[in-house]
Amino acid sequence: MKSLPTILLTGFEPFDGQPTNPSWDAVLALHGKRIAGHHVVARRLPVTFGASLKLLGAALREVSPVLVVCVGLATGRACLSLERIAINVDDARIPDSDGNQPVDEPIVADGPAAYFATLPIKSMLAGLREAGFPVEISQTAGTYVCNHVFYGLMHALRKRRKVRAGFIHVPYSPEQASIANAPGLPVETVADALRLALRIAIATTDDQRMAAGAEH
Repeated sequence: MKSLPTILLTGFEPFDGQPTNPSWDAVLALHGKRIAGHHVVARRLPVTFGASLKLLGAALREVSPVLVVCVGLATGRACLSLERIAINVDDARIPDSDGNQPVDEPIVADGPAAYFATLPIKSMLAGLREAGFPVEISQTAGTYVCNHVFYGLMHALRKRRKVRAGFIHVPYSPEQASIANAPGLPVETVADALRLALRIAIATTDDQRMAAGAEH
């Protein structure tokens, strides 16, 4: 029997003393599921520069996916953020889990300044909004480990044109949000939104053209 094409999802381990990370919890809920004729494989990444990309690279080789979505936590954001662009710089305000704190360092020496996501983010935005999920297109994935992974992902896939990929930021869980006095979304809601986003990505050949930019 022919095996199903594979979707690779990644989330991050708990960080900064938190017992959980909603990016991983939501991704894990989809592990082993079948979405639009595709098999979902989830992998957990450390919140560390360098090591995160080594594990991501190993997962790409192991799984040989046709679609990749990396998911991370964005504290303070109130909705899912479909990231448009990854930039070639690490500039860490705080150390990662291993104590690394690169400042103004390229992720890939002599790499391009930026990569754009190859996901149909406008169609994903429209479909998620229609279904009632809080969602936006974000113009920056920051300069911490999330952007590091996003850029490294797109660089690794730069010659594999048929593999579409990108990054989605998610808010705190309600439990974390209540402690931090910040916005949050239930992990189950995030998992449902990711499921729909994947369905749209699989079904969409040509992305919609619609305004979803930012003034600042």
